[in-house]
Amino acid sequence: MSPGIVLFSTKPYLRVETHATQERIVKTNQEVHGERPKGNLKQLKTMKVNELKLKDIPIVREFPDVFPEDLSGLPPSREVEFRIDLIHGAIPVAKSPYRLAPTEMQELANQLKELQDKGFIRPSSTPWGAPVLFVKKKDGSFHMCIDYRELNKLTIKNCYPLPRIDDLFDQLQGSRYFSKIDLRSGYHQLRVREEDIPKTAFRTRYGHFEFTVMPFGLTNAPAVFMDLMNRVCRPYLDKFVIVFIDDILIYSKSKKSMKFT
Repeated sequence: MSPGIVLFSTKPYLRVETHATQERIVKTNQEVHGERPKGNLKQLKTMKVNELKLKDIPIVREFPDVFPEDLSGLPPSREVEFRIDLIHGAIPVAKSPYRLAPTEMQELANQLKELQDKGFIRPSSTPWGAPVLFVKKKDGSFHMCIDYRELNKLTIKNCYPLPRIDDLFDQLQGSRYFSKIDLRSGYHQLRVREEDIPKTAFRTRYGHFEFTVMPFGLTNAPAVFMDLMNRVCRPYLDKFVIVFIDDILIYSKSKKSMKFT
């Protein structure tokens, strides 16, 4: 793994991916390629395994800087940076903030403080401004989302290819052991090009802010992150690693070879 890429956790020796992850990959594949892969994904079953705690995994103890508890600041500059190129004649768009429930307002204040403390957002005075909304997660917590639909309409689309789901499953033929790697706040590990930071601005009751790292919701974010991860994992692709945006899967035909992968 390239220096500077921060991992969240590893789940060793999983026999298959969860059905939810499979469907996510299929949905993205269908949006990009306009078709679903052949075959029935429900034939794949998730098996329960005993998950090790991070501190009990040897490689985690060997490289503690790659498995931090949290991202504490801005990521380093990388060979890939997120840029927002606009169509000819595009002018800034700003929309009024959406109405939020009292519980969402409290969550907004908390998340804004956390993002500011990490340097992921900063005060903005740009004419751009998208509204904020919240999506409730299964665990009851709230995920802050920026409605970038108006900006996305003005953005020149990045044509970097996403892999076909058919090809990914072909690559896994014969493999029996899998280890899934999660990136901690994957998108936030990539900086926004300085001149494009004002375009990421969003408006809230508590002020006007802009992202210094790549936020969710921008049309080219998946393609740019796919490009970054392909560069990071290039020496291992088609050997024992599959990458789909921020999902990394290590595969092997035997448990023994998995340990040495």
